[in-house]
Amino acid sequence: MRHLPTYFALAALAPAVLGAQMPADLVLVNGTIYTVDKTRPVVSALAVARGLILFAGSDADAKALANAATSVIDLHGATVVPGFTDAHAHLLGLGDMLRRVNLAGSSSYDEVIDRVKARAKDVKPGEWIRGRGWDQNRWPSKEFPTHDALSRAFPNNPVVLERVDGHAYLANAKAMEIARVSVSTADPEGGRIIRLASGAPSGVFVDNAQSLIDRAIPASTRDDTRKAIIAAIAECNRWGLTGIHDAGEDAATIGIFEELAKAGSYNLRNYVMLSDPGEPGSPAALGNPYLRRGPQSALYDGHLWIRAIKLYADGALGSRGAALLAPYADEPANSGLLLSRPEHIRAWADAALRSGFQVNVHAIGDRGNRVVLDAFESALRTAPKPDHRFRIEHAQVLSAEDIPRFAKLGVIPSMQPTHQTSDMGWAETRVGPQRIRGAYAWRSLLNTGVVIPSGTDFPVEEVNPLLTFHAAVTRQDPRNLPLGGWYPDQKMTRDEALQSRTIWPAYAGFQESVLGSLTTGKYADFVVLDRDIMRIPDTEILGTRVISTWIGGKRVYEAK
Repeated sequence: MRHLPTYFALAALAPAVLGAQMPADLVLVNGTIYTVDKTRPVVSALAVARGLILFAGSDADAKALANAATSVIDLHGATVVPGFTDAHAHLLGLGDMLRRVNLAGSSSYDEVIDRVKARAKDVKPGEWIRGRGWDQNRWPSKEFPTHDALSRAFPNNPVVLERVDGHAYLANAKAMEIARVSVSTADPEGGRIIRLASGAPSGVFVDNAQSLIDRAIPASTRDDTRKAIIAAIAECNRWGLTGIHDAGEDAATIGIFEELAKAGSYNLRNYVMLSDPGEPGSPAALGNPYLRRGPQSALYDGHLWIRAIKLYADGALGSRGAALLAPYADEPANSGLLLSRPEHIRAWADAALRSGFQVNVHAIGDRGNRVVLDAFESALRTAPKPDHRFRIEHAQVLSAEDIPRFAKLGVIPSMQPTHQTSDMGWAETRVGPQRIRGAYAWRSLLNTGVVIPSGTDFPVEEVNPLLTFHAAVTRQDPRNLPLGGWYPDQKMTRDEALQSRTIWPAYAGFQESVLGSLTTGKYADFVVLDRDIMRIPDTEILGTRVISTWIGGKRVYEAK
């Protein structure tokens, strides 16, 4: 079901002619409106018709497009920017997080257990308890926990707590018992069971080892999943998000997206990446309904794009699963984990170049990134294709010699500025003073000519896009530390930071003709803010509040 957009016809006509033929449904005046359109970067008014931008310019010209039925809103000087897009997020993950124990920011293992106790006090014996957000790097010891304290606190309930990055579990004894994990359980390929001196599992399962616990966890019902998705969409709108790039969903979840979008109950524009479908040509891949359908764009009045495939090269830096070219500085016997064989990534790059899908690969460590760049380069040498827009998700630690390869190969680095501010207290300990120069290296990449669509990886980081904007321009945490910023030579400008949450994600999703700027003919997606984030001091950015969020000219959130 492909909906042919009307924006092509609309954009072809001059605003004056549009005004004569199509009065505005909505007019906003007396604002400071950053269009992210180089032809008219700052205006005071917008006019909207049939969910599309009709005009951006002066108050007088916008009012001239109104009639008696037009809703006219005086912004009273408020700031408007294009709707924020999160270029790497997990919608269902956010919905699940909202239902589970939130462990983000916990400063000790004791606090983790206290939070679980507070949330799970009414749970019946035998019921599973789920949580997410712990990070041992925030604790005094900085070491992975063992299950003992968690097992003592919950002897009769299986408990599984996901690390903040999603790349490690902490499971208690009851969960491991139900999953039949013991001292004799072998590490799976691409995974690691952290063990006690005795060889017994400590309770921490890294990357592919998480599957050993997953197999025992009861699946969510379809209704539970649907409710989680609806809650996550509302949370996105609350923070000014009008779009996301959903980094890996299965066919059942995407089916719920389609059901909601078809019913007009999907207040988000979602660029969906298919979770790794297995080997090309395998029964799993051949049976995937979305691969069989082929790339799909702008479904249901531009609410769903299903035209990308998400793969994994390696794990995460915080759990020492990121694949490094040389061992970890703080664990010399470990160089991280490759979660996929390089041949697997190359095979999907080949298949995607033939079928028109985009390939987006998670890569954190310098070895993980090089494996992906090598696979892409090899595939493109065999079957050159202009404008493929292959992506590396995170591109977090890069060898200096690999930084120019992104621009050379046309590969987009999709990055998360708040990963830098979350990780800066320990990242250099992981990789040492030399490799850290290629970590979170936004300016080094931008200087080669690439764009950097940015996001949060929520629920790994908080949803709030202003945290991303602040981190990008300051390299500081929410307390505005460290003074001057962490490796400040890698900062973005404010113009770049705004583009990284608007037009650059649109480009990374082949959507720049319809999204990302307040340009005549594009979808009328915008956010009204109570402060001018392009001009206020850095220290005031995070005090900015979202007044309202609009998708297709429809208000989907309004602050109370």
